[in-house]
Amino acid sequence: MSSQFRTNLTRTALGAAGAAALGIGYASGIERNAFALREVTMPVLAPGSSSLRVLHLSDLHMMPNQRLKQNWLRELEGLDPDLVVNTGDNLSHQRSVPAVVQALGDLLARPGLFVFGSNDYFAPKPKNPLSYIFNKDKRITGDPPWGDLRAAFTERGWLDMTHVRRELEVAGIRIAAAGVDDPHLKRDRYDTVAGTPNPVAQLKLGLTHSPEPRVLDRFADDGYDLVLAATRTVVSCAFRSTARWSPTARSTGRGSRGRPSGAHTLSCTSPRASALRRGRRRASAAAPRQLC
Repeated sequence: MSSQFRTNLTRTALGAAGAAALGIGYASGIERNAFALREVTMPVLAPGSSSLRVLHLSDLHMMPNQRLKQNWLRELEGLDPDLVVNTGDNLSHQRSVPAVVQALGDLLARPGLFVFGSNDYFAPKPKNPLSYIFNKDKRITGDPPWGDLRAAFTERGWLDMTHVRRELEVAGIRIAAAGVDDPHLKRDRYDTVAGTPNPVAQLKLGLTHSPEPRVLDRFADDGYDLVLAATRTVVSCAFRSTARWSPTARSTGRGSRGRPSGAHTLSCTSPRASALRRGRRRASAAAPRQLC
C-alpha cells in the first residue's frame, strides 16, 4: 500500500468520522430542540358551520430534563384551542410521565382525545448511531409507565380513543371520532371501530399514531373527513394516490430520532369550492381517485 494511498484513506476515514460526529451533535443538540408550530386551515366542515380550532400534538418524546421543550409546550395554552388531539409517542424515559403532564398543564382541562404510539409502550434504548445505517431493526425495548400516563389523561377528562368510537360536542360542533392503537407495532384492530360514523356528526375524525396506508384507507372508506396521525394530517375527501397517501400538513420540527416533534393547529372551517379544487390538485399528482 503506497504512502499516498494510506494518506488518502486516513483523510477519508477522518472526514467520515467528523461528518458522523457533526450529524450526531446536530441531532442531539439542535434538532431535538427544533420545536415547530404550524397553522393550517382545513375546509372539512359543511358550509355555514362555525369554525373549530384543533391543537394536534404528537411525538413529544419527552425526557424529564427537557426544560426547553416543557416550557414550549406550556405556551401552547395561549393558542386557545377548542379541542386537543394527541397521537402518541409522548414518552422517551421511564420517568417522563410527570414531565408530560406538567408541560401540558391547562391543556388537559380542555376537551381532548388521544391514542398512544410505540414510544409510549417501549422505552428508547441507547444504540450505536451507525446501527441506523446498517441495521434496519430499530425496535426499542423497555417498559415506560404508559398506564400512569393514560390514567393522568383520563382523570383530567381526555378521552382514550384506542379501538373505540365516541361522539362529543365541542364549540357547537358535533364530532364522531374513532381511533386505533399503533399500527407500526401491528396493534391496530380497525374492525373494532369499523363502519360509517353517525351522519348527523358535522366532523368525522380518525386518530392513529403511525399513518399506515391500510389504516388510512379504512378510515377513508368509512367516510371520515379528517385523520390525524403522528407524522401527517390527512383530509380524506381530497384525492388519494394509488401509491400512497399525500399529507396536507406536516410538522417541520424534527425530534432527536428524525421524527417530527411539534404541534399542528388546525382551524376546521366550511369549504370553498375553489380552495377544495386547488387542494385536491396538490394532494396527488399521480393516478388520483376521488373519495368524496
